[in-house]
Amino acid sequence: MPDFTYEALDKGGTATSGSISARDSAEAAVRVRQLGVFPTKILQGKQDTEKSSLLQSAGGAIAAESAASSFGAKKVKRLEVLLFTREMADLLDAGLPMDRAFSVLIDQSESPVMKAMLTAQQGDIRAGQPLSEALSKYPREFAKLYVNMVRAGEVSGQLAGVMQRLAEFMEKEQVRRSQISAALTYPAALITIAISAVTFLLTFVIPKLSGIFKDLGSDLPLPTQVLLGLSSFLSHQWWLVLLVIAGAFFGFRYWLRTEAGRKTFDALLLQIPMFGELNRKIISTRLVRTLGTLLGGGVPILEALEISANAVGNVVATDAILQARGGVRQGETLHESMERTDIFLPVVGPAGLLVIAGGILAAHAARVSESDRRRLRSLLDAQKSLQ
Repeated sequence: MPDFTYEALDKGGTATSGSISARDSAEAAVRVRQLGVFPTKILQGKQDTEKSSLLQSAGGAIAAESAASSFGAKKVKRLEVLLFTREMADLLDAGLPMDRAFSVLIDQSESPVMKAMLTAQQGDIRAGQPLSEALSKYPREFAKLYVNMVRAGEVSGQLAGVMQRLAEFMEKEQVRRSQISAALTYPAALITIAISAVTFLLTFVIPKLSGIFKDLGSDLPLPTQVLLGLSSFLSHQWWLVLLVIAGAFFGFRYWLRTEAGRKTFDALLLQIPMFGELNRKIISTRLVRTLGTLLGGGVPILEALEISANAVGNVVATDAILQARGGVRQGETLHESMERTDIFLPVVGPAGLLVIAGGILAAHAARVSESDRRRLRSLLDAQKSLQ
């Protein structure tokens, strides 16, 4: 039987290499996995592994430099990352080595930016780096949640299953974003049309009527006088109005960048009538889904809570989750920690009836996430029906 040289990752994510005899590359991949490692590259014939490693490291550096120059300020689209995750999960599940899977994805990619990133990551893989480390070099495309999930999959030897979980998680997030956008599009359009109509009336229609009112010579009611004054101001001082609006916009953006401003604004989002409840549902759904995905992927509970805190998109909610994490660290259950807040209790409360026990909590969190996703969808449907 011919000899094959392989490179692989062990359960700790450490690169290893060696040679093995097999009838073909497929059987070689099976035999390498039987050794308890995950193959990333298999070549026929005995190779000089040290020389090969040096060449691959140089190739990885060149690819990374090429990718950096190609990227510039460009960012891979969210949908492209989702497709990459789903296809990588399917390829790994089919038994393809990591290097071969990247080659397939590079050939299929139509985006120059995506192709450059995948080429750089393939170079890192060939240089012996684990997939999680290769992904962590692109934090804009692969968040901390993504990288930690992949790292947990590498350590547990269940990388294909973890990639499947990530793909499902991202697909549900995409659906949720689409539902929220659809629910808010109509009110935003109505507000825009209303403001445009009022502005048109005040700046074009009413000024033409003011001459008629003056010719009448009678005293006008106070509301009419105020309306005519406002119309005259907008017609002659429109530049000042635009300047005030621009100043208010940029001032608001600057205020949001401050810690106090962001916390005040996020707290307000949770208290707005009708939309406050919607924001709470969105945050709670994102928390439980993220937590369930991380726990199901083998990430420890404390690390999962820290990652989930940074994924909810609300400073007030983030602080509450980090406080709950402190309680869990001291031995409390998740329910006891969350009970001190009034943000997550309606959703996370049932999960706290179970002790924090690995896969049990992960499975329960996934069920709670799905149940809350249905409640959020019902709330969004109700919002659209009111429109």
